[in-house]
Amino acid sequence: MVDVEAELEAPCSVERLFVEVDDLVRYPSWLSIVPRAVAAEDGESWVVDLRGRLGPMARSKRLRMVRTAHEAPSHCRFEREEQDGRNHSRWVLDATVEPAGTGTSKLIMRLHYGGTFGGSLLERMLRDEIERSRPALLERVAGAEAAG
Repeated sequence: MVDVEAELEAPCSVERLFVEVDDLVRYPSWLSIVPRAVAAEDGESWVVDLRGRLGPMARSKRLRMVRTAHEAPSHCRFEREEQDGRNHSRWVLDATVEPAGTGTSKLIMRLHYGGTFGGSLLERMLRDEIERSRPALLERVAGAEAAG
């Protein structure tokens, strides 16, 4: 099981930051472990490809994620919900956006993986990816806010 929490302060409104985390289709533009995310016609689920490297092993995984909470512009939650009738490891992505000061907002993201693959290596890879993704996400929201 892996639980990772990360925070980010961004130079933009709560509404602008929420736009980036509320639709999984946007994640490939700033999060490299998500090379592809495709929205389903229902508007509440996505097929998400994950790709990462754990030591010498490269792994990829395709998940069907469903939005289970949506309280714009402050909170959204996505949970793995496959439709093949089999039991799968639980994946939960929870994002909260709140004001942090004048013209800034704070993102708190929590990721839970209920499986056994990777353990501490997976957690380290996720934390490293979070650090690498920060500049891309900040650039997206700051650029959009300036164009505003």
